Amino acid sequence: MERPLEAARASGLVGEGEPLLVMLSGGGDSVCLLDVCVRLGARVSALHVNYGLREGAGEDEASCGELCSRLGAPLVVEPVSLAGAGNLQARARDARYAAAEHHAVGDYAAGHTASDQAETVLYRLATSPGRRALLGMEPRRERLVRPLLEVTREEVRSYLRHRSLDWREDPSNADRRFARARAREELLPAFRSLSPAAERAVAETALVLRDEAKVIDRAVDEALSGLGGGPAVEARRVRELSPALARLVLRSLAERAAGCERPLSRAEADRLLALGRDGGSRSLDLGEGLRAVCEYGVLRFTRARESGAPAPAELPVPGRVRFGDWEVEAALGSPGEVTVREAERFTVRAWRDGDRMRPLGLGGSKSLQDLLTDRKVPRALRRSLPVVCAGDEVVWVAGVALDERWADAAGTVGLRARQVA
Repeated sequence: MERPLEAARASGLVGEGEPLLVMLSGGGDSVCLLDVCVRLGARVSALHVNYGLREGAGEDEASCGELCSRLGAPLVVEPVSLAGAGNLQARARDARYAAAEHHAVGDYAAGHTASDQAETVLYRLATSPGRRALLGMEPRRERLVRPLLEVTREEVRSYLRHRSLDWREDPSNADRRFARARAREELLPAFRSLSPAAERAVAETALVLRDEAKVIDRAVDEALSGLGGGPAVEARRVRELSPALARLVLRSLAERAAGCERPLSRAEADRLLALGRDGGSRSLDLGEGLRAVCEYGVLRFTRARESGAPAPAELPVPGRVRFGDWEVEAALGSPGEVTVREAERFTVRAWRDGDRMRPLGLGGSKSLQDLLTDRKVPRALRRSLPVVCAGDEVVWVAGVALDERWADAAGTVGLRARQVA
């Protein structure tokens, strides 16, 4: 009977004496969550979002008020209008989380259960192939926490009956016009018929895979670092990776350019790896404004049209600045990507016509235009690469060359640049 309480305590997501806003719909899961959080000693408040979409909306709000009075939890009611086009459930979810972000002092909690996790995994597998579908919902995503994610819906109902807590049923949860309702009413019962522990098995699998995903993500980061860190990589070197790692590296680069999660199928990865195999310039449209381009054997991703040169930025030592899609850092006593002799500050700017430098190991000066051509930097990227200068002297072109006059084996200042968008 006390399984929800035990699971919430074990999750570590409900801190005694810590502020926690519970998103309270009046349904069984959120009622259980509110009671559990109060019992665990959190400084609980509740948020009820009233969309006014059905006849029982007023009764839902009144029920939430009565429950909060009984449990001694302050209640905020947020009326929301969902007028407009698009997915109704998605708009309701966005409005609910926006309200929680606004009202929460600390974390805010949702009553998602292992049953919801199973529905989510089954739904995502049907609509979005790939490993991420199996990861399900996270126990914590920034300030959003889900303390009941290892508890089944049936265990929640048993807890409510044992605690003599009333709840309200939302009829839209069983409305088969909604895809999630079909997963709940059709897929999950069939899945549960295979094993009574099906929902908990999915929840546990999602937790295990989420831990393992951290290891995979580190391997991708290391592979990308070995390839220069992006945003452009040599296609030949990506093809030398194992097929799975190559696909994950390409997906990571594509998502950086897209600015959001972007699944990459095996067929798309194969086509990307084939770009430029025979030389020349080739491109591949990946949809929604995302395009892959291969020039001189260098592969990169672009979003809509190519961007112009970012505005110059002053880089103090130590310190960091944003330059377009890059973050550039100067750290005292840190090797970074390159080490240079000390300076009070640097300027980060784009390449300009007439720029010259003395690349380390070349034994002479060279124009940046010729240097970028020799290093096969795609033309579209040249104006967006960070060029670090001290006064009129070019010190370093990120990922391309360091001026020998600024090289310092003792490493008084470390410079590094990484793409952040």
